[in-house]
Amino acid sequence: MIPLMKSTFFNEFETKKALADFILQTNKLSMDQHCFEFEKQFAEFHNTKHAILVNSGASANLILIQALLNLGRLKKGDKVGFSAVTWSTNVMPIIQLGLVPIAVDCVPETLNCMSSNLKHTHEKHKLKAFFITNVLGFSGDLANIKKYCDSNNIVLIEDNCESLGSKVDGDFTGNFGLGSTFSFFVAHHMSTIEGGMLVTNDEELAEMLVIVRANGWDRNLSAITQKKYRQSHQIKSEFDAKYTFYDLAYNVRPTEITGFLGKMQLKYLPDNIKTREANYRVIESVVKQNSDLIPLVSSHMDFVSNFSFPFVCKDAALRDKYIKEFAGAGIEIRPMIAGNMQLQPFFAKYSTIKEELIGANHLHHCAFYCGNYPELTDTDLQTISSCLI
Repeated sequence: MIPLMKSTFFNEFETKKALADFILQTNKLSMDQHCFEFEKQFAEFHNTKHAILVNSGASANLILIQALLNLGRLKKGDKVGFSAVTWSTNVMPIIQLGLVPIAVDCVPETLNCMSSNLKHTHEKHKLKAFFITNVLGFSGDLANIKKYCDSNNIVLIEDNCESLGSKVDGDFTGNFGLGSTFSFFVAHHMSTIEGGMLVTNDEELAEMLVIVRANGWDRNLSAITQKKYRQSHQIKSEFDAKYTFYDLAYNVRPTEITGFLGKMQLKYLPDNIKTREANYRVIESVVKQNSDLIPLVSSHMDFVSNFSFPFVCKDAALRDKYIKEFAGAGIEIRPMIAGNMQLQPFFAKYSTIKEELIGANHLHHCAFYCGNYPELTDTDLQTISSCLI
């Protein structure tokens, strides 16, 4: 069988051994120095000013939207566009926090929203923000999307959980929005078992994310920023500050295990994503020769840090055919993420605005994917390829 993933970590034996030694030797496992060191290293890797570590990618999405509300950059009732093909916990915080979710259609050839899709939706709904998802290592025309958002005062934020390491227009995906989120769940580009990260170059947003991550207090802010908040709210002493809560928040702190694993896996990330892209190019060459499938367009991208191998069939009957082929070969497969999010039960229950989503519907009914990871062998790649010939 070829599963969605073969190991929890890249270089699994070395990582598990180091983790066991770390747990035996460390005196503190709650969020501390290893987490802060990982944040610094991740920010340096991703060429951003700030990185904020949390306990999951879903938590990262939640606190990003909460922070924007706390800062007044979004207000309850605002319309927030989102990629129609995405994950549930990108859309749920929009609903949970009193915003109005508006689905933005995707293009099957890129799996992603393009600037033309955004323009079409904004002209109809006047969006206040756009939460774009960079799907399975691919992206839309992010530079054009950013330019359109800047010109129309739309807050652009990115879910980059599936595209860590991808590049477009000379920069990493995840660096085009005001802030972006990442997941380190098992089977993602790098695993800390559970874990997530946010990055931003915006000082005010970074400060608020630190507050929102942990209860609403200021303990993890710099001394200068603590002083600013305490003076603003007339907090008289260090004693009083310990239990002063400045804004709406959660407790989504990571553990030192997350920080330790993050630092270790980050060292391996360049080799990890290089292998993923090489694997993808092997499968891409086979897809291009199959007239049943729609070849994906990545010519606008500098590097595809592929999360999984996507297959977009020309119709639903063909998808059924290839699902049987993959199942018969023992290859684990999944739908194209959550497909058209408007067709999910929770969305139908809580949202009254429905868009016509031709591209997302096609991906929902006609696409699927299987796992891509560095542990795939040449034989595994040949097995996957044989299902497409």
